[in-house]
Amino acid sequence: METKVTSATKEVVIGDERRTVLIGERINPTGKKKLAEALQAGNLEIVRQEAIAQVQAGADILDVNVGASGVDEVTVLPQVVKIVMDIVEVPLCIDSADPVALEAALKVYKGKALINSVTGEEHSLSNVLPLVKKYGAAVIGLVQGEEGVPSNSEGRVANARKIVERAASLGIPGEDIIIDCLALTVAADTAAGLVTLETIRKLKSELGVNMTLGASNFSFGLPDRHLASNAFLALAIAAGVTCPIVDAAKARPFVLATDLALGRDNFAMRYIKAYRKRQTL
Repeated sequence: METKVTSATKEVVIGDERRTVLIGERINPTGKKKLAEALQAGNLEIVRQEAIAQVQAGADILDVNVGASGVDEVTVLPQVVKIVMDIVEVPLCIDSADPVALEAALKVYKGKALINSVTGEEHSLSNVLPLVKKYGAAVIGLVQGEEGVPSNSEGRVANARKIVERAASLGIPGEDIIIDCLALTVAADTAAGLVTLETIRKLKSELGVNMTLGASNFSFGLPDRHLASNAFLALAIAAGVTCPIVDAAKARPFVLATDLALGRDNFAMRYIKAYRKRQTL
């Protein structure tokens, strides 16, 4: 199954038999005080800098989120989307829990956007999926339901199936659904990683959808976080994740090594090219 997202000038195709697609995570004020303060002050230069830096680091798609205290998302999200579209060619993942802000951004977006996100909760399904259909977008579905995030893979798969089936009832094809199996913090729950990996394997077998996750969530609270996050990321890609949400500058070398091990890099050309580039920096 292949998911296609586009900008005005570039198409990115996500699929099992293809190289891993990286969704850049850094235009998101969560945990980023400097970005949050800039958005609150209406200073969007930092957004331009982050967009350029992430694409240079190898991000294939950029996630755009402006959700911070005191920020009017309905006004600011489309502004930021326009700014990012003007300076980079990669497609965008429009990220908001506010359906009004999502639609405001979708109205100005040029191409086929990726929406982040819809859950298995009724209020989310009824508000977000009609936007996916109306604007011909693709969407990330979180395996979260009315009772929150299930602690087992069975519950998460059930929520994913609910999203896919509801989308189908609106005429949204399975290839336009990317499921986020939700990486939770292993420091708080030793089984967190295992449950997520089991969910990925089951969804790949049962639904065949493309999958994403925020790998850095796995290592929250641990020392040497990049070691734990990237080890988990490699396992997740091997299990079936096709487009993780990452800090491209930190994760791309590990992803390229993983793709190499999985036979997705002929004669190691991408791996070697990236190595040579790093030696010149």
